[in-house]
Amino acid sequence: MKSGDIPKDQRIEKEKNRLKRIYKEMSKDKKDLIEGLIQRAAYMRITLEDYEADLDEHGYVELFSQSDKTDPYERERPVARLYNTMNKNYQSIIKQLTESLPKGNNEDKDELLDFLAGGKR
Repeated sequence: MKSGDIPKDQRIEKEKNRLKRIYKEMSKDKKDLIEGLIQRAAYMRITLEDYEADLDEHGYVELFSQSDKTDPYERERPVARLYNTMNKNYQSIIKQLTESLPKGNNEDKDELLDFLAGGKR
C-alpha cells in the first residue's frame, strides 16, 4: 500500500471529491456528463502515484533472461510501460476536464492548473 498506508479506494475517493469541488458551480447536466471523466481521472492519478513509487523503488528496467542458458539483458519493466500509457491517457482526461470548465471562471481554471502543476490551493 502506498501514500502513507491509506487504502487505495480511500485515496481515490478523496481525489474524486477534490475534483468535484472544482466543478461544483457547473450545471447538473454538465456535471453528469463529466462524472465519468472525474472518476477515471481520480483512479488514474492515484494509480500513477503508486506506479511512481514502484518505479522509484525498483527502477524502469530489469534484468531479464529467456532461460538459464542465456545471458540476462536489461528490458523495460512492465510497470514502466503501464505508467507511460496511463499517464498519457490521464493527461488527455485532464485536458477534457479543463476544457469543460465554464468560460470566464478563471479561479477554477487556476485551481486546476495548480493541481496539474502539483501544487495545492
